[in-house]
Amino acid sequence: MKMTAKELAGAIGVTVEGDVELELHGVAAPERATSKTLIYIEAAKHADRADASAAQCVVAGEGLAIPGKTVLRSSQPKVAFAKAAALLLEPTVIANGVHASAIVSTGVKIGQDVSIGPYAVVEDGVHIGAGTQIGAHSVIGAGCWVGDNCRIHARVTLYAHVRLGNFVEIHSGAVIGADGFGYAFDGQRYWKFPQAGIVEIGDSVEVGANATIDRGSLDDTRIAEGVKIDNLVHVGHNVQIGAHTAIAAQTGISGSSKLGHHVVCGGQVGIADHCTLEDQCIAGAQAGIPTGKTIRSGQTVWGTPARPLDKFKEAYAWFARLPELGQRIKRLEEKS
Repeated sequence: MKMTAKELAGAIGVTVEGDVELELHGVAAPERATSKTLIYIEAAKHADRADASAAQCVVAGEGLAIPGKTVLRSSQPKVAFAKAAALLLEPTVIANGVHASAIVSTGVKIGQDVSIGPYAVVEDGVHIGAGTQIGAHSVIGAGCWVGDNCRIHARVTLYAHVRLGNFVEIHSGAVIGADGFGYAFDGQRYWKFPQAGIVEIGDSVEVGANATIDRGSLDDTRIAEGVKIDNLVHVGHNVQIGAHTAIAAQTGISGSSKLGHHVVCGGQVGIADHCTLEDQCIAGAQAGIPTGKTIRSGQTVWGTPARPLDKFKEAYAWFARLPELGQRIKRLEEKS
């Protein structure tokens, strides 16, 4: 999409300095930009990159001087750049129209401008909202509700009765609504515990490639609006995730755990069952959170078992000194 600097600044809520009629039609890194693509810098140390770039327009923080460029001025340049990119970049097309090889049951309700790719399967009782695109080889199970303007990439599987809000994006290989890992042991064998709930996903959620979200057991698994789930994340049955939480790759969340709003989980975090991560807390990469533990609101934890960051740093400093301390103890024992 093409926009002038003035139009773009108005749309994303920033001020413009320089040529307000400069036409823009894309975004890029400074080294790859053309004269009509937008770039951004966050710190003065990157000003030389902007100066050397072919780009004529740059998003920059307050007080950063960039002579000879049109500047979109923002206190949060990375956020402003992301908003601009959403306007300037056309999203890739997942499917265009309903392909002849797609299998769509007769009872499906399809909104306007829905596209379904080759060999996709849409089962009985499904609702697909207007503007939604479903990629090749995807399966939308019986009774699913898919909202408006969703983007379901190739080879996604929605088990029966999954519910998606509007503007949900699910990347290739994701599986939503499989049975949770629930069994009862009688001393000799495991009996499967009912997995009779569903998965509910709110508006503007993004689910990464090969992520898995299990259906609830006797309750439902719920993902609130704006949640961002990275590739290869596993969400167990009955998990509740609050609005605008971000979960990085290879994190595992065991059954019945609850995450508040604006929680951040780094890569490979392990959350055992029945844990609570309160609003706006942070679990650093590879943190291990034991069964039933509560991480308090606003707290940052790290390590296994997870502990407050200052406690982790103190313990880690002592751990790094163990070889030295071991040698001191050995010498003392030899003298005794």
